[in-house]
Amino acid sequence: MSSDSLNTVLLVEDTVALARTYRGFLRGEPYDIRHAETGAEALAALNEYTPQVVLLDLKLPDCDGLDILREISTRRLPTAVIVITAHGSLDTAVQAMRAGASDFLVKPFNKERLRVTLRNMLERNELARVVKTYKETIDRHGFAGFIGSSLAMQAVYRIVESAAASDATVFITGGSGTGKEVCAQAIHRSSPRGRGPFIAINCAAIPKDLMESEVFGHVKGAFTGALSDRPGAARLAHGGTLFLDEICEMDPLLQGKLLRFVQTGSFTAVGGSKVETVDVRFVCATNRDPLNEVREGRFREDLYYRLHVIPIVLPPLRERGDDVMEIARYLLGVYAAEEGKRFSRFAPEAEQIIRQYGWPGNVRQLQNVLRNIVVLYDDEAVTADMMPGTLMAVNQQTSAPSAPAGVAESPTPPYEEGEVKDMGRLAELIRPLEEVEWETIENAVSLCGGDVRKAAVFLGIGPATIYRKRSQRQQATELGSDG
Repeated sequence: MSSDSLNTVLLVEDTVALARTYRGFLRGEPYDIRHAETGAEALAALNEYTPQVVLLDLKLPDCDGLDILREISTRRLPTAVIVITAHGSLDTAVQAMRAGASDFLVKPFNKERLRVTLRNMLERNELARVVKTYKETIDRHGFAGFIGSSLAMQAVYRIVESAAASDATVFITGGSGTGKEVCAQAIHRSSPRGRGPFIAINCAAIPKDLMESEVFGHVKGAFTGALSDRPGAARLAHGGTLFLDEICEMDPLLQGKLLRFVQTGSFTAVGGSKVETVDVRFVCATNRDPLNEVREGRFREDLYYRLHVIPIVLPPLRERGDDVMEIARYLLGVYAAEEGKRFSRFAPEAEQIIRQYGWPGNVRQLQNVLRNIVVLYDDEAVTADMMPGTLMAVNQQTSAPSAPAGVAESPTPPYEEGEVKDMGRLAELIRPLEEVEWETIENAVSLCGGDVRKAAVFLGIGPATIYRKRSQRQQATELGSDG
């Protein structure tokens, strides 16, 4: 068994006969028992490996056992300590607990007492490890420039982490202001290319006549105004990441040249004849539906499939739940510090407005609103009367309680209870539970990148349930088509 095994136990006991007894108590248990007779041997062992648990006798010939405990605490080792003390030294045991011990055993103790104590400690450690992993990988409140802990964003964080280690091309989609460039930068910074350049080009902001020069550069005299050689983004991004934002806005003629560049890593500057080769990782983004652009003939199908290797879909702010307030509080602190204002919180009515508004402009719109408030006002709290009129108007329209899941919104004016008697109209207003459940499952699987097991964790069901419901859905579809 490895010395770094989760079940490694270091027994620090100077009396060899007792150590042999304790080993006998634990015979047949799944533990790798290591024995140290002195404090010096124990410290040497801790330098070689990290045991999961230390069984520590406080009376050692060369030092006080508390010194070993303090060393473990100082070094912040992920090791639980169970101190062993004599019956008349309970005060010492209490002192050890205050110093960081997890539990204690009073001599003499029997086999069952030792086994139960050790088993409980290992289970507690495993639970702590699982919780730590959950907080680091599932319950994160931010990641590489992003802010938010919603399930939708947790899925994005995990995809970004997985994609970062690869050189595969990433295709980011999402509405304006959802953070596509933040996502691209997160991929770059988290990747082995993180120390290399990150070059971004907005394909919608550059005139199409200049776009080729911006991407591939030009040589002196290539066109009017080309007074000297100029490197393009392709060369500048060598060893790093080239981010092509709003890729669907690129001129179709240039798309062909980009396809060759993506396939070969080589290009020719405008007006030049020399073929250059660079090492670049491609990340693209668009706020359009790329497949629709392909169908409409505005985006090359072969380029789409070359770029669409790892897709990342950024959810709109309205679908991120409490993330909107996490982002708002963060931005308020940043802007207040920049402008030298007193703002530190939101009044309840202002928070309600922020939560209820739909934010069609997503995070970028939220940034603009809060910047405007901080510049124009100065107070400790943001209040409702500081909000722009557009937010206030929408808040008044949406102040009525929303319909529960599975029930369509009532027309305006709302129907009174029992007023809708037409069965056809009721069928429009009330969606079948099976349909709502199916959409929820498929949405969860999609957000988890197709990983059914991850989706099952978030939904609180077993993966077998998802597979079974998918099978039932497929069978029902096939029966329907046969009929």
